[in-house]
Amino acid sequence: MNRNAPGPEFWSLLHPHTGDVTDFRPTPRGFSSDVAALIECEKGRFFVKAVRNRPGGRRDSIIRERLINPAACPISPTLKWHSEDDTWHVLGFDWVDGRGSDFAPGSPDLPAIVDTLNRIGEVDLPEMARDWLETRWNRFATDDADASLLQGEALLYTDINPSNLIIGDQNTWAVDWSWPTRGAAFIDPACLVVQLISAGHSAERAESWASGCAAWTDADPKAIDAFAAATLRMHRAFAERKPDASWLRAIAEAARSWASYRGVTV
Repeated sequence: MNRNAPGPEFWSLLHPHTGDVTDFRPTPRGFSSDVAALIECEKGRFFVKAVRNRPGGRRDSIIRERLINPAACPISPTLKWHSEDDTWHVLGFDWVDGRGSDFAPGSPDLPAIVDTLNRIGEVDLPEMARDWLETRWNRFATDDADASLLQGEALLYTDINPSNLIIGDQNTWAVDWSWPTRGAAFIDPACLVVQLISAGHSAERAESWASGCAAWTDADPKAIDAFAAATLRMHRAFAERKPDASWLRAIAEAARSWASYRGVTV
């Protein structure tokens, strides 16, 4: 097995669900996890993600991902088992064969990406998510009135990026449901717009792809403007906090380009 694999106590925790593990391959996804890996074992193949079982946001996030999975399937790979002890909290998902999606202009993946967002938008808000209010953009909104435009009754995924939308031969999946929330339905397509601009699309073309999402076409333009302004402030703050992170600067620049296209002054 890989020399970077966790210690024996980790595998003892998993053993009832996996049997003996024969292969362990860390993945490039899962930056918010202590372990993110594909494993082969006596009982099959799984994608495993785990965090240290300590109070805080990462533990809260993996619990939220476990709870939302029945509602998110089959858009998300199925959670087959979970296990925890005093040290670890672990989720074991179906291993799906696919690759990260391509957001670039002209990519053949773009229709499947939009379709996946529409599938997410059709998921009814499960009862347990009613208290998961989307508040991440609130402090970056111009005022309380603008923040209120971001509230709603939709189940939001929000973690939209090429590595999280997986393209297979017969299906597309949204993985890493680390922080699903309840908010305005247009927020997921709006997050896609920023990602598309960062991938090389013009703001106009990015919005034309978002217009394939029912949640976008149904949205109040004033609410989208409020979100664009808050998004620019958010990503500027993130980029200033980590000036050496070029990807944060790129997202902030994409948000600036989008706000400018919409005539939003920040």
